[in-house]
Amino acid sequence: MRFLLDSHTLIWAVDDPTKLSRTAEAILLDPNNVRLLSPASYWEMAIKVALGKLPLTMPYRPWMEKAIADLRLEILPITLDHAEWVATLPFHHKDPFDRMLAAQSLVGGVALLSGDVVFDAYGVNRTW
Repeated sequence: MRFLLDSHTLIWAVDDPTKLSRTAEAILLDPNNVRLLSPASYWEMAIKVALGKLPLTMPYRPWMEKAIADLRLEILPITLDHAEWVATLPFHHKDPFDRMLAAQSLVGGVALLSGDVVFDAYGVNRTW
């Protein structure tokens, strides 16, 4: 199955796996699952690192490269279809990065691996 990781899922998987649900941990460890990462997530994280709001255990670039390699993540490109879908979403969530994740999940029929229940209002297949 294919899973799109929310930013907090990625951060916890790398820096504090005890915060992951057992289901999330099992999904990340299962080699049969495809784990996807959106540019929206690594863009959001870069902004938070620059603002001093997101401390990582390593500098941003090596942290991100190691996370992508260790978790065997594939990058899910942001397409015009995803952006168009964002334009139609109700504002259940004001965060533009999370709205993009919702759109990518809905357009691609990809499960979203997230503990954030606000995604449920969009009807995404959220797993935690």
